[in-house]
Amino acid sequence: MTIRVLIADDQVMVRAGFAMLLAAEDDIEVVAEAADGLQALELVERHRPDVVLMDIRMPRLDGLEALSRLTRPGVIDPPKVVVATTFDDDEYIQRALHGGACGFLLKDSGPALLVEAIRAAASGEALVSPAITVRLLESLRHSGRARDSAHSVLSTRELEVVRLVARGLTNSEIADTTFISVGTVKTHLSNVQTKLNARNRVEIAAWAWETGLVDRR
Repeated sequence: MTIRVLIADDQVMVRAGFAMLLAAEDDIEVVAEAADGLQALELVERHRPDVVLMDIRMPRLDGLEALSRLTRPGVIDPPKVVVATTFDDDEYIQRALHGGACGFLLKDSGPALLVEAIRAAASGEALVSPAITVRLLESLRHSGRARDSAHSVLSTRELEVVRLVARGLTNSEIADTTFISVGTVKTHLSNVQTKLNARNRVEIAAWAWETGLVDRR
């Protein structure tokens, strides 16, 4: 299946560079390019992309506000959003991930990671640049949620799956590790999302770190 991508960035050269990199992939098609957040929303409505590659700082409407509008409750079949920015800022990262983004990349992460993030988002996975992951998870680990709440909300199997999600494993890797099918993994994650009121696996991972369910060891 071809992954339909919309690129939203206010810099023409950045859009052109991303488009060239993605066009080289057999399973990815760039269907539209937007110069700001408002145009991104308009083009999403028109082209219905699978994934939006979204910059943060843009005129008229920034990427975080555009993300919020795309992922707000009630939106039918919203696209997956991968945030790509030059600004390695904790507040941006937190807002993007808690706002429903399926990935967060620094623009200097390299083409391989960019393509991997697009594919991960399209398949329901999530990817955060390794350059920011450790610091992000460290800050979440000290955010103060109660550890005991994890055990009262989820079943033993769900907790096991959540720990592996928080470690960055894909559904296939979780299935191999736990000796269950990929379909069963997806069912567990769907149940976890409902119980935690989480929009995606990034929020599930954040919850795991916030509650102390996993640690950096």
